[in-house]
Amino acid sequence: MEKAELKELPSPYEFLELKDGESVRLVVARFEEGLVTIHPRRKDAPPVRTVKVLRLWLRPGFKVYGPPYWDVNAQTLVAQLKPLLPRLIEEAREFIITAHGNPPKKRYSIRLA
Repeated sequence: MEKAELKELPSPYEFLELKDGESVRLVVARFEEGLVTIHPRRKDAPPVRTVKVLRLWLRPGFKVYGPPYWDVNAQTLVAQLKPLLPRLIEEAREFIITAHGNPPKKRYSIRLA
């Protein structure tokens, strides 16, 4: 799916933000790709930016507050997740995402639980 074909995702937005060494356990029920307009906090960033997001809708019990989804905008994590998601969803497989490092060099690992 090309960026031009993607539509703006409805709010509220629930960005998955993990600190170095922090992990989250998930079971995804479905996912969708879309665009989100953000207002970066960094002083050197443009005031408004549109980013591609992968919204992960979770199975009950995997997020105890807020909407039942996480919005993933780290493109390295999106690239890792997309090929795995069909099978993870089909098997209702639990997995763990762990953050390694700090921006802009932050990377993620995915491990099956």
